[in-house]
Amino acid sequence: MSRRLESASGMQALMADSFRECDAAARDPAGRVAWCSSVGPVELLRALGFAVFFPENHAAMLGASRLATDLIPTATAEGYSPDVCSYMTSDIGAWRRGVTALSRVDPSIARVPRPDVLVYDTNQCRDVLDWFSFYGRQYGVPVIGVAAPRGVGVVTGELVAAVAAQIRALVPPLEAIAGRRMDPDVLARVVAVSRDTSVLWRKVLSCGEARPSPLTFFDGCVHMGPAVVLRGDERAKAYYEGLLAELEGRVAAGEAAVDGERVRLYWEGMPIWGRLRQVSELLAGLRASVVGSTYCSSWVFDGLDPDAPFDSMARAAVELFISRSDAVKEGILAAEARRYGVHGIVFHDAKTCPNNSNCRYGMPGRLLRGAGVPSVVLHSDLNDLRLHADEGVRLALEAFVEQCAEAS
Repeated sequence: MSRRLESASGMQALMADSFRECDAAARDPAGRVAWCSSVGPVELLRALGFAVFFPENHAAMLGASRLATDLIPTATAEGYSPDVCSYMTSDIGAWRRGVTALSRVDPSIARVPRPDVLVYDTNQCRDVLDWFSFYGRQYGVPVIGVAAPRGVGVVTGELVAAVAAQIRALVPPLEAIAGRRMDPDVLARVVAVSRDTSVLWRKVLSCGEARPSPLTFFDGCVHMGPAVVLRGDERAKAYYEGLLAELEGRVAAGEAAVDGERVRLYWEGMPIWGRLRQVSELLAGLRASVVGSTYCSSWVFDGLDPDAPFDSMARAAVELFISRSDAVKEGILAAEARRYGVHGIVFHDAKTCPNNSNCRYGMPGRLLRGAGVPSVVLHSDLNDLRLHADEGVRLALEAFVEQCAEAS
């Protein structure tokens, strides 16, 4: 594993506090809990006073703790295909079996917080709607959200306006559930905090441009937690101010996340949560540093504008990398490879996540021919370790790192 960042302990405490707050709100008759997809319109929920829980974050915790693989068959037995999102199936399996990863953070948390409403945005995939609909049926609560466009090429004003209208339409039902009216000034403040947090998160990730890099993709997967679960909360902004200062100190001192960095790589696609440490240690042993990723960058919404909250939230949703066309994604990856000065790209072909596996239709070959960027494809999954082969991944990475080293 790369050298541990001192900020990690503070991040873990912050995440634990957010989980406890959701648990407390669910127990309080006056409390209101909203479940939200990870890049959904969380700013609306915070402005209306909801405690916000993110099932995707919970599913990633199930994957990282290697509980997911044993839980997925429970959802499969209920009729969910083993080929659909393993975040969804592991989370549903956990719920059916009365298991939660939150209890590993705080043993007093015995279950996920009961929602009063579930709010989604399909800019990631349709699975979030199916996933949230399951819980809507179980709890008997509303499921509302945004049907965002996919495969977006040019982001037009018409697209933004259509999505903004859907976000505005969420306000009346959310007000009814929250028992209060939306205060435009409060919403503007929340959007401003989200924007400022995103700017800081972008600066944190941009530290990977330094040679040697002071952080890796694997660090990013850990430290992105507050950007996901506390977007719009001042505590996330404060956290990234401290993390950025630590990283800038590392850059000034020439301190590397990976000792003797000789190869720089870029990660495209989902993490392999159950093997995050193992893959990190393998690459560190090869003196290869994964200095950037599309995944961690997916929580950079620095275009948010408190003076135009609905339009800017809509634009952020439409511009999300996972929502774009292959041609746009290809251009972004070529630009990212230049920006980070990488020797190659690691594509993760996640079996149950076709929406965020971008190597299935010839993109690696086009990047090699058009931008001169070589790549390797890892066949695995985000949560289902039955689809992961340790030896195959090891051999593929070892061979690719040596190829990159020889070509540099």
